[in-house]
Formats: sequence, C-alpha cells, structure tokens
Amino acid sequence: MKIGDLKGKLIVSCQPVPGGPMDDARMVTAFALAAVAGGASALRIESLDYVRAVRAATDVPIIGIVKKDLETSPVRITPHVADAVALARAGAQIVAFDATLRPRPDTIANIIAAIHANGALAMADCSSVEDGLAALKAGADCVGSTLSGYTGGPVPDEPDFDLITQLHDLTPHVIAEGRIRTPEQAIEALRRGASSVVVGSAITRTEHVTSWFKQAIAAETANKASKGVLAIDIGGTKTLACLVKDGKIARELHFPTDHTLGPDGWVEAVAATTLGWKGLYDRVAAAVTGIVVDGNWAALNPATLKLPASYALADKLRDTFGVSATAFNDAQSAAWGEHRFGAGAREDMVFLTISTGIGGGIVLNGRLLQGTAGHFGLFQGYFECSNRPLEDSVSGHWMNGEARKAGFDLEAREIFAAARSGAPWASHIISISAKRAAMLCQNIQLALDPRRIIIGGGIGLAEGYIDQVRSAFTFPALSLRPTLVPAGLGRHAGVIGAADLVAQSRSIPGGYNA
Repeated sequence: MKIGDLKGKLIVSCQPVPGGPMDDARMVTAFALAAVAGGASALRIESLDYVRAVRAATDVPIIGIVKKDLETSPVRITPHVADAVALARAGAQIVAFDATLRPRPDTIANIIAAIHANGALAMADCSSVEDGLAALKAGADCVGSTLSGYTGGPVPDEPDFDLITQLHDLTPHVIAEGRIRTPEQAIEALRRGASSVVVGSAITRTEHVTSWFKQAIAAETANKASKGVLAIDIGGTKTLACLVKDGKIARELHFPTDHTLGPDGWVEAVAATTLGWKGLYDRVAAAVTGIVVDGNWAALNPATLKLPASYALADKLRDTFGVSATAFNDAQSAAWGEHRFGAGAREDMVFLTISTGIGGGIVLNGRLLQGTAGHFGLFQGYFECSNRPLEDSVSGHWMNGEARKAGFDLEAREIFAAARSGAPWASHIISISAKRAAMLCQNIQLALDPRRIIIGGGIGLAEGYIDQVRSAFTFPALSLRPTLVPAGLGRHAGVIGAADLVAQSRSIPGGYNA
C-alpha cells in the first residue's frame, strides 16, 4: 500500500483496556470487524497476537504496535527493532513506533530501516514538531500526533490541534491521534492539516466512554440540585444583577453605575437592590470591565471605569453576600455565554463588545482563552490615537467627545437617534466608528480565523451599526472577510457566561474564588 491511500480516511484503534473484560483476541477481532462494517478504512492494533488475529479476519490495512514497559527507557510503543520486524511479519502494513526524542534502546533510524526492509511503512508517533522533523529526516513515511500530552505532566482533555498544524507544515502525511472523541474534533483535525484521523477510546474502550457519561450525568445532577447563581455585571455605564440558573435569567435588576460611589459602593448597591433574593443563590459571580487577577480588580482603561490600583473584589463579594464568590472579566464572560447559549453556536468564535469601551473574548477549541486575551480595545497604533487605546477612537466615550465638538452634548444612543433623524454630523461619527471597527474585525480574522465574530454592546447592537461595519470591509476576497453575527444574549451575555463558568466549575485566569 501507499501512505496516500489513507488520505481522508477514518482509522479505528482497537486497543482494549489492559486486563479488562474486552482484553481478548476474539473481542478485539469483533471490535475490528464492527469498525470496518461502520466504515473504518484502517485499524490500529496492539500486540503481535491481536495483529495476527485481526489480520486473519480482515484484509483492511493494519497499523501495528507493541507496548512494553522498560526499566531503562520511557519509550513504550514498539521500542525495539525486533518488535517492528515481528509486527510487519505478523501482517501490519504500517508499523507505528515512539519517535519522541527521549533515551531509547534502539535508534529511530534503525527501527525505520527494519520496518522498510520487511515491506511495511513507518509511522512516527510524536509528541512535538521536533520529534516529527527528526523522524522524517530518518525516513518515516508519516507522522502522528499520538504522544502529545503523554510524555510528562497532566494529560490535556483536548486534542493537540496546534501540533497537527505544525506537523502538516513538515509533511502532508499527518495522522491525527490522541483524545479525538467527537466527530467535530475529527473534522477539526482534518481542517488543521491531518490527512487521516485515528479514533480509539471513544469507539472501542467501553469503560472509558461509560465513565465520560457517568461524570457528565453526575455533574448535571449536582448542578440541578444546586441553587442559582447571583451574577453581577458592573460596567462603565450600567450595573446589572441577575439570578441565573441553567443558562436562563430567573430574576433581573439594573441601574446606572454611579462613578462617585467607587467599588465598595457598587457592590453594596447590588446587595441592597437584591436583598429579597437571599436564599435563592449559593454563589456569586461578577463580570466586570477591566482585568481580574487572583480576585483583585484593576482598570485597563481608566477612561471607562476608574478603580484603585488593585481592588479585592472577590473578597468584598464574599463578605457582602456571605457565599463563595468568583470574578471574571465581563467581555470574556460574555464570550463564554455567547459560545454556550447564544450566537456562538459552540464554534470557534471571537466576541467583540462595543459600548462605553471595547472589550472582547476568544473561544477556540471549546476553551475560553486566558488573561488579557481579547482586550482588543487596548490595541495601540490605530488612527490619530497612535499612543492611546483603540477604544478611545471608536467607542462610546469617543462618540460623546466627537458630538461635543460638533456642539451637541449627547450620549451614544442619542447620537444614533440623531442619525436616524437625518443629522449629518451624527451619521459621520457613526460611520467613522464603524470603519474603524471594520479594520479591527479584519485584523482579528487574520490573527485568529474564527468561524464568526459576535458583535455585542450598546453601540455594536445599535440599529444599522453592524451593517455599516460589514460595508466598510476592504478585503476583496469574500473568503477573507469576517462573518459578523449580532450577539444573541444581548446585555445578559456577561452574567449568563459568568454564572455558567461557576456552575460548570470552569475557570479562566482572572477568575478567582473567594
């Protein structure tokens, strides 16, 4: 066979849990035949006995491996030349081996040479792009992402899509393997450059799949038994307090943010306003403009909201409400809310909120990115504000200032109303803001290539604004233009996202429990 024969194919790894009830040649053969009946184009089989048994039952290509625990080397997969030779002679058309750059009993070059000498192809199981490069130089026919996450430290939950992309830069023959559990992940692996995909535990390890469902059911049962979350969104213009449960708003109150009160006053105002909700929640989650590090809140742009250098927000919330408290950046919380329950449709996405300031959040591969990721409003080098944040030339504060220059002391919503009434000066302000937002969206698309950019915020969701942003795109190729989608959760995105991060026991750096 040729390695190109597997392009675009599904490979099923039929490896039972060692010592488990399925660890038997008849069971492995049955799994293999069931996988082939379902459409698998190749099989990955462990041990000489199982390779022989499956080869006797089917003629589909087999990737063969041997696993051994050695005292002198951490290498486990086909560590010796003799193992590789035996697998090829047992009927494996492809022999996979550990290609990590760790101490090993036989060299990678010798193992590859032995595989080729016995008429089989060599698959290098890699943990890094450096492993792949060395294996290809030694003559490997293809490389796999198999060992990413398994050479030390905690094992990640998600496939290593970045490694797949990096390996694809070296060779078109990349086999994606490792923690691929859903069709969506398999598709993403192909999009990242894999030529074929191996799925194992999700298909053939009943014990593992059962435990995933058990854990999910137990978590959901615990969540349903819990009380709601008091979720608070403190922004530069408004403060919103909601009782949230299962991604839905049960109760809601909102009022203007009084800048004269300061953070102590803002928290106490929420407590006074929601006094009647006592007993209905057992956690508090705050979504706030700025940045939160270890529960301490600080402003990134004082023009949006002035704060002390470091304010112990999580501690204040805990002391005020008498329950555990967590704090997150508001735009990142909103990004998560839109991803889980709104317009993000649980795809790769960027959330961009254009309001008093500009904030954002990034969700890639089902994960909310960390720290300062998504703080697009702080980008510098744009327009006339070259040494000031981008939001100072796009957002609500800027629009207010431009209106005053034109002789009108109006807030952003009044500027939009004036534009709808035909005021040229108001239309001009909105047009400039939209053009600058369009440039930002195009740069986001080039940097992250999200499936969609979700636009929220009072300005972002104002009538006609998104259409003006779209019309200002300058990329000639439609494939390069961002897909803009209005936020589906509106002003509730931040509180719903923060509540879900807490309820699902998820966290992002910047989130902190007190």
